[in-house]
Amino acid sequence: MNLFDAPTGAQTAAVDAALTSRRSMRAFLPTPVPRETVETILQLASRAPSGTNTQPWQVHVLTGAARDRLCDRIGAIYEDPAELARHEREYDYYPKEWAPPYLDRRRKVGWDLYGLLGLAKTDKEGMHRQHGRNFRFFDAPVGLIFSIDRTMALGSWLDYGMFLQSIMVAARARGLHTCPQAAFTQFHRVIAEELAFRPSQMLVCGMALGYADPAAVENSLVTERAGVSEFTRFIDT
Repeated sequence: MNLFDAPTGAQTAAVDAALTSRRSMRAFLPTPVPRETVETILQLASRAPSGTNTQPWQVHVLTGAARDRLCDRIGAIYEDPAELARHEREYDYYPKEWAPPYLDRRRKVGWDLYGLLGLAKTDKEGMHRQHGRNFRFFDAPVGLIFSIDRTMALGSWLDYGMFLQSIMVAARARGLHTCPQAAFTQFHRVIAEELAFRPSQMLVCGMALGYADPAAVENSLVTERAGVSEFTRFIDT
């Protein structure tokens, strides 16, 4: 019998804790993460479901000099307005037109974060600097870059989301934190060149992985979630 066929209270609590304690951390300690741990997390995440078992995910794990080299290249572009303007996202992550409640949620999390950091709404330089920390993986020692074959359709992107969530939950089970990062998509050409992508490969997103810095005020941010009744219909007749 599978361990979870007859779950105990401890098993339920452990899974629930991994799910509910997952948050996007924006400051990490330099503490190294062993390669074996990263491999274990990815192996576990590979059990995520995918249509007809296509397993569309491709992972590029960056540490040390390789991580720093990519961060330095993107960081230099980010600080050069003329060069930055030449870089556009390959796909739309966000809608072109926002509507409630999504716009309200987006604004709230942004101002909650900036408020913790003491950034006023007029502090464009401070916001620019904070956003730029994305491109150093928020100082996490491990940077993950995810790609997919261009031939894959929308269903495979849905599968990819389950894979990414599995990585984040498996990381939490090991005392690690993550931050999934769509910000990297603006620099898909730089990443493709630096990581020697094949022409058929397309950037999906990045992710920081490491031990969260408990002293960083930005890591105290806990985003709100809508109640089940707000997004669910129970239909029984």
